[in-house]
Amino acid sequence: MALKHAILAALREEEASGYELSKRFDVSVANFWPATPQQIYRELDRLEDDGLLAARLVEQSRRPNKRIFSLTADGRQELGRFIETPSRPTAIRDDLLVKVVALDDENAEAVAAAIRERLEQSEAKLGLYRRIRSAMLGDLDEAGYLRSTERVGDYLALMRGISFEEDNQAWCRSSLKVIAGRRTGVPG
Repeated sequence: MALKHAILAALREEEASGYELSKRFDVSVANFWPATPQQIYRELDRLEDDGLLAARLVEQSRRPNKRIFSLTADGRQELGRFIETPSRPTAIRDDLLVKVVALDDENAEAVAAAIRERLEQSEAKLGLYRRIRSAMLGDLDEAGYLRSTERVGDYLALMRGISFEEDNQAWCRSSLKVIAGRRTGVPG
C-alpha cells in the first residue's frame, strides 16, 4: 500500500485541508500507516497532479489561505481498485527484533533497555488509542456504537491498533522476564 491509498481512504467521506488531514491521520490511520505532515502535503500535491484529488482555495481573513482537498471520480475509482486488490500478509520489519536476535550475555542489558523503551512507547500509544476509542464511543457502549455508526471501518482499524499494542506489551514484559531470569538463573 502506498501513502496515497491511506489519504484517499481518509478523504472518502469528507473533504479536508492538509492540516485537517494530518490531524485526521493522527486519530484514525496512524496506528497502521504513520505519516509526517510533510509526507502528507507532498502526497496531496502528487494526487492532485494525478487527477485523483481536486483542491479548492479557501480565503481566510486572519489566517493564511488554505486548500481543501476532495476525492475526484478517478480518486474514488482508484480507491475502489485498491480495495478490490487482494492484500498481502504483513511482513514485520522491526529493528528491535534484530537486537533481540543478537541477544547474548554481554549485551543483555542494552537489549533489555531497548525492550523497556519499546514498552514505554507502546503504553503511550495504547493510552492514546484508548482515549480515541472513548471519544468515538461517547456515551454509548461498543454494541450501541456499532449499531448506530455509519462508518465502522475507523473503529475496526482502531481496535486492531489497540490489540497490536496490547500484544506488544505482553511480548515486552515476557521478554524482560526471560532476560532477567537468565541473569539471575531463575527462569522467567
